[in-house]
Amino acid sequence: MGIETGTFREECENLVLKVAGCCSIMIMRTRTMPVKILVVDDEPLVHRLLQYHLERAGYQTIQANNGQEALELATREVPQLIVMDIMMSDMDGLSALRQLKKMEDTKSIPVIVITANPHHASQEESESCGAALFMTKPFSPAQLLAEIRRFVPTNPS
Repeated sequence: MGIETGTFREECENLVLKVAGCCSIMIMRTRTMPVKILVVDDEPLVHRLLQYHLERAGYQTIQANNGQEALELATREVPQLIVMDIMMSDMDGLSALRQLKKMEDTKSIPVIVITANPHHASQEESESCGAALFMTKPFSPAQLLAEIRRFVPTNPS
């Protein structure tokens, strides 16, 4: 049994085993892609804070500053989870959430809504629009990470 390793190392990390000179079995060595999370908030400090903690936990982050950008990124990137503020300029989080839940490609993406508005009506409206979870600011990064892990796993190291 011979082993070809040139293309494995140099091109696409494939390993081809020659079996009895006539058959070959290709074993694909796959890399685990990081879980992609879309963070939507109009506050740069919130972006940096969430990016730091999420990436440190093994997630990949993409960022939007308002609901309209979130819709564009969600349809193009198709993240596994969205963390979105409610109160933003241009398009607020609830309007974006309603649109996300209407689109075929994004309707099954869990959305965690975060807001500085702790009113019960905001929570009810978020849940009726399709939010998977409602969290009020301020929240601890550990608390958010624990909630995120309920919806998407951490990547193996």
